[in-house]
Amino acid sequence: MLTDSLVEVFRARLEALGLDLADLRIGGTPNRPLVQVRIDWPPADPPRRVTVEDCAVASRALETWLDAGGAMGLSGARYVLEVSSPGMERPLRWHRHWVRFVGRDVKVKLAGLGRVRARIVAVPDESTVVLQPDGGPPLPVPLTDIRDARLAVDW
Repeated sequence: MLTDSLVEVFRARLEALGLDLADLRIGGTPNRPLVQVRIDWPPADPPRRVTVEDCAVASRALETWLDAGGAMGLSGARYVLEVSSPGMERPLRWHRHWVRFVGRDVKVKLAGLGRVRARIVAVPDESTVVLQPDGGPPLPVPLTDIRDARLAVDW
């Protein structure tokens, strides 16, 4: 199970490498856990893109830590570790992501409303984001009502 403390441990490991945790998912089976980590560079001007080498460095560091027992107690376990960039349609998982991308369009799945495309207008506090759906007025939305969110990219 993904807990706030587990997220913080992964985030700290990546920050030691100068990287930012963009997403963390843990799935698979008890006998073969799947640990999916998406990394990014902290905001900079100009923006820095994640390379294959960045993923390899992060993967080796996390692998060494997980093999030693890590926060998940995987010492000796057969786990699968996937490290990648968040991609152009990156997920927005935490408050800091919403703050970083104010003014950008997102595709969000909202409790009771389904999938909506909207612009991030503001992030007034730690638990709320103001979204303006296409053709609609700005709407304050509790972050707990957002089931999934990704940056919208017009191909």
